[in-house]
Parts: sequence; structure tokens; C-alpha cells
Amino acid sequence: MARSGVRYEDVQRAIDELMARGEAPSVQKIREALGTGSFTTISEHLREWRKRREENRDVPPPRGMPAALQELAETLWQQAQEAANEALAHYRREADDKVAEARESAAEDARRAEDAEQRESALSAHLARTDERLTERTAELARLQAEHETLTADAQRQREARERLAARLDELQEQLETQARAHRQALAEEEEAGRQRLQQEEQRHEAAEARLMGLVDEARQERQAADKAHAAHQAKLEKRLEASQAEQQALREALKGEEQRRRGEQQSARDAEQARRALEEERERLTARLEEARQALASRQARIETLEARLEDQLWSSLESIRDTQAQLEEAARNASGPAEAGPEDPGRTEG
Repeated sequence: MARSGVRYEDVQRAIDELMARGEAPSVQKIREALGTGSFTTISEHLREWRKRREENRDVPPPRGMPAALQELAETLWQQAQEAANEALAHYRREADDKVAEARESAAEDARRAEDAEQRESALSAHLARTDERLTERTAELARLQAEHETLTADAQRQREARERLAARLDELQEQLETQARAHRQALAEEEEAGRQRLQQEEQRHEAAEARLMGLVDEARQERQAADKAHAAHQAKLEKRLEASQAEQQALREALKGEEQRRRGEQQSARDAEQARRALEEERERLTARLEEARQALASRQARIETLEARLEDQLWSSLESIRDTQAQLEEAARNASGPAEAGPEDPGRTEG
């Protein structure tokens, strides 16, 4: 609300003086003409004056005054009208220019915002795809590590089985050596009559032992070959695992630098797709090779089990043969000792 210090009439007189000098009224000029008054009060009176002038724009100056004064009033009125129209047109042009600039700026800001939103959306999609590929690589690496651990456990079990087999072979060999020593000691105590047969049986025993040792050597060679093949396959798997880890580290580094390579998003997407396909193909190849390795291990395990069975059969057969031979030798020794105790026959008694 306007204060009572400056009245509307005072502001109107100041405006008339300014327009008489050909100056457009403003709050600053009115205050300078009055020498007092607040800007708020003067501004309110100036708005009131403009409102009344707009309402009385087409009303001519009042008649009934002196001609000179009437002419001066009409001239001032005309000048005021022209000045007001010029000022209004100027203000309108400025307002139109500012509105046009604001619209252009708003349109440009909208375009920039839309471009930024599109870039942000594309980058978010690309980052999401990169995160998804990283997750897939991590899962693939975990799966390969699990398979590696499984193969390592299988290899450990096979080594333990081979160690048990070797211990069993050593035990059987020791038993054979013990029985052979006992057998040789028994043969040394036999009579001269059974020595030839004993020598023959010893030769048979040595031949059986040679065949047995040949089977043992064959089993050991098979075991060494299986160990070498498994070690080579495990080394290949470890190399592939290291390559996958290195590739995953490279992918992490590429992800860190993704913000700096926004201009190459499309090319990066194509490269990532090719890498995904290559990884898929590599995964399929690795799966096929792992299956082949499992089949090869199963085949080697079957062969080892077959050799173990054959070796055990040969050992038992050799033991049975040795026992039979020992029984025959003992029977032969008893038969040879019977006539010796009876003594030779008397030829004269036969003749009588």
C-alpha cells in the first residue's frame, strides 16, 4: 500500500513535466523531479497513471480553455501519445525478442536434455550389458574352477588307489619271495633222485615269476602313462583357467575405462558381441574337451581295474600253482623216502 508522503497528484505533475520536456516517465526520473518519495510508492502511482492513461487513450483534451493553451495541451497530448506508443512498441519488441530468445533457449535446452537423456540411456544400456557379460564371465570362471577342483579330487583319489595297488603289489611280491625262499630251501633238502624234477619245477616257477613281473611292469607303465596324460590335461586346464582369469581382469579394466570411451559405444558393442560369441564357442569347446577328458579318464580307470583284476588273477593262479608244486614235491619226497627205508632186496632170496 502506498505511503501518504507522496500523493498521486504530485506524481502526475512530475510526469507532466517530464513529458513536456520530451522525456519518458520512469520511477527514477519522477523521484528526481520530486526530490523525495520511496520507489515503491512512486512505482504504484506510476502504474495507476499508466492504467488511467490506457483507459483515456482515445479521449481528447477538454475544450473550453484558451486557444493557445488548448493548442499546447493538444500538442503535449499528441507528443505524449506518440512517446507512449513508441515506448510501448519498444517494450513490446523487447518483450517479443526476449520471448523468442527464451523459446529458442528452451528449445535448445530441450534438445540438449533429450540428447543427454538418449546418451545416458544408451550408456546405461551398454553398462548393463557389460555388467551382464561380466556376471556371465564370473559364473563361467566359477564353473571352471569347480570342474578343476573336481578333476583335482579325482586325480587325488586315483593316486591314492595307485598307491594302495603298489602297496598290495609289494606285499604280494614279498610273500612270493618268502615262499620262493622256503620252496628253494625245501628243494635243497630233497634227495638227489628228486633234484631233476625240482630243477624243472624251479624253472617253471621262474617262468611264472617272469610273466608275473612282466604284468607288473605293464601295469606300472599303464599307470605312468595315465599319470602323464592326466598331468598334461590338468596343465592345459590350468592354462585355460589362467587365460580366463586374465580375460576377466581385462574386462574389468575395460569396464573402468568405459566412461572415457563413450564415442566408441557402437564399436565396443560389436566387439563385446564378438567376444561373447567367442567365449560361447570357447565354452562349448572346453565342455567338449572336458567330456573327452572324462571319457579318457573313465577308459583309463577301466583299463587299470582290468589290469588289477588280471594281476590279482595271475597272482592267485601263481600262488595255487606254487602250492600244487610244493604239494607234489612233498609227495614225491615221501614216495622217494619209503623204498630207501625198506632197504634193497636180497637177490639170493629171490632165487630161492
